[in-house]
Amino acid sequence: MSSLTVQNLSVAYGSHPALNDVNLAVAPGEIVVILGANGAGKSSLLRAIGGICEGKVGGQRTLGGQSLNTLSADLILESGIAIVPEGRGIFGDLTVAENLSLGGSAKRARAAEEENLRRVLELFPKLQERQNQVARTMSGGEQQMVAIGRAMMSNPTILMLDEPSLGLSPLLSKELFAALKKVREIGLGVLLVEQNAKQSLAIADRGYLLENTRITHEATASDLAQDPRVQSAYLGGDTSKPKTVAAEPVAEEAAQKPDTKAHLPFIRPGYHPSRASADSLISGSIDDLVTNAADVSTKESSTPSTTTTSAPSPAPAPRASSEIERVVTDIEQAARQASERVRTYKPRALVSSIRANNSPSTPAERTEQNREHSEEPVVIEVYRAPRVDVYKRRPSGSFERD
Repeated sequence: MSSLTVQNLSVAYGSHPALNDVNLAVAPGEIVVILGANGAGKSSLLRAIGGICEGKVGGQRTLGGQSLNTLSADLILESGIAIVPEGRGIFGDLTVAENLSLGGSAKRARAAEEENLRRVLELFPKLQERQNQVARTMSGGEQQMVAIGRAMMSNPTILMLDEPSLGLSPLLSKELFAALKKVREIGLGVLLVEQNAKQSLAIADRGYLLENTRITHEATASDLAQDPRVQSAYLGGDTSKPKTVAAEPVAEEAAQKPDTKAHLPFIRPGYHPSRASADSLISGSIDDLVTNAADVSTKESSTPSTTTTSAPSPAPAPRASSEIERVVTDIEQAARQASERVRTYKPRALVSSIRANNSPSTPAERTEQNREHSEEPVVIEVYRAPRVDVYKRRPSGSFERD
């Protein structure tokens, strides 16, 4: 049985370790998922097994008892391990059929090339109708199908996938994971690195937790899905706090947090300030303030204004009254000006029509009419229809205006 076994695998990039003493196994006909945060070493694990890791690799890697430590990437592929890297890595300028054909160029796959192609096209029916399409013009999900199909064309025993659902819509991700279940049914072993923990655990048989360059936990997929640590870190759950009714944490939180709006009574929801609170803000009575404002207004209107340099500073109440009077005066003046403007305004367009029907008989009348309406501006809005230029392609490839 050609199982993949990894023992004490370590990877380092210079003085920075990426993996430390990793042990795992993948058998044909099962899906094994690697869960871990970004930077935990998941991609380095797959690249080290596939022989394409740029760092220093140590430990033991075997497939069916055969050591892979000294083999190059192409010989590891010939042994039966195929990898679909993150980002797909397909040949964008080649067609779907050409990409699949390149995947079947391995010696171990040449004898069964037609059978492998039939299996791939049955697994991904969309590729059947897109065989002549250039790969870079396909959607992300379709390109991922090409990448997996190309890897399967090498007739592998173990298929390794690095983030296959990255960048795919939820619908395409669902289709992809359904296809991986069919890959398992064919008899291939799948080693899956995936951020979508929920869907990957739903199709996987076993799983490993890779944290801080080390395998920290191994269990069946169902057990991992029920693990509080996995739920908290990868499935969006929070099992660190006991569940209580909604009213209790709200009341507790309200009791612990101080009321930051206690000094702002006027912005509290549902708060209606009373007369007493307004009186306290002006250090007096509102009625007295209005009375003082009326008295000041009467005195100022009946007494001519004089300029004195030795006048004492006004008391707080009269100063507030003068300020109120000034604001009221400004409002009344603005209202009068607006009223006069409304009464005297006549649109120039209307005046022009009146002139056409009732032309003044004397020059003096025409001068008076022009004087009355010369201050009103004439605004003419011109709307230009958009221009659309139509071009057509010549047989030579150039364009000419139609």
